[in-house]
Amino acid sequence: MKKEKNTFKFIDLFAGIGGFHLAMHNLGGECVFASEWDKYARITYEENFKKISPKIFKNGKFNWDINDINPAEIDNFDVLCAGFPCQPFSIAGKREGFNDTRGTLFFNIEEIISIKRPKAVFLENVKNLVSHDKGKTFKTIIEILEDKLGYKVYSKVLNSATCANIPQNRERIFIIAFDPNQVKNHSDFKFPNEIPLKKTIHDVLEKGVQADNFYYDENHKYYSELKKTMNSRDTIYQWRRVYVRENKSNVCPTLTANMGTGGHNVPLVLDNYGIRKLTPRECLSFQGFPMDFKIPKSLSHSHSYKQAGNSVVVPLIQKVAIEICKII
Repeated sequence: MKKEKNTFKFIDLFAGIGGFHLAMHNLGGECVFASEWDKYARITYEENFKKISPKIFKNGKFNWDINDINPAEIDNFDVLCAGFPCQPFSIAGKREGFNDTRGTLFFNIEEIISIKRPKAVFLENVKNLVSHDKGKTFKTIIEILEDKLGYKVYSKVLNSATCANIPQNRERIFIIAFDPNQVKNHSDFKFPNEIPLKKTIHDVLEKGVQADNFYYDENHKYYSELKKTMNSRDTIYQWRRVYVRENKSNVCPTLTANMGTGGHNVPLVLDNYGIRKLTPRECLSFQGFPMDFKIPKSLSHSHSYKQAGNSVVVPLIQKVAIEICKII
């Protein structure tokens, strides 16, 4: 993995398999703390980062559950990174003024920010966070960061296909917050500009025949439907429970966490050898992970697909992080 001289420190919350960690590490960031509750994601995280960030593996492991964190015990850091879950906000939504986030995972982020006061907060989430609960969830987050914690917030929806030269249509909301007392020039922050998409799916898809278990056999109950619909080698299709959908933009559709469960959102391609699923390696590549990123041999394909679908697009995270680093 690429490595620059350490210039800042960060923590990695809801770390998944380490997309934030990889992007920040590439820019010279040193990870001083990480937390992830999914045991299979931790296996992948450990295999890829234990050697380059040994400090976070106390007693051979990093913190498992964000609810067990004592913020005061975290080493000082400059940037808090988190791709946090948002579904529990319906609980907060019943409370007056949306000022109390106790009972939600965002409260843990709020508590850490309140105690540690990092220079910057770097959050990523699904685009639908902006409209969740008629916009009240997003409004809550912004109000907590600005009114309660005193940070200055910048947010924007970015697409990996238009901003990171990654041929996957993946829109995400980015929320960047700066402590104005430490970052006087925060108003100079700008999100990365759109750039031409020069890569195609063929820059990502593996060449040659893949393992037999990725291909659909002619005896499969959906094979006739797949064969009838899939006729282009220049796009990626999606199995949507009972029908096949072609991605007309010739890029990969948004990868999801449930694409490995067999019945929904399964990305499919037609190659010279038949109709097949994307491989876990291809899914990681569509998320911008380098080829030397390790997929543990102990993991099932379903866990590998879930991890890829839950992850972030590393080059897009890195492009936003570059702009943050310019400011702090």
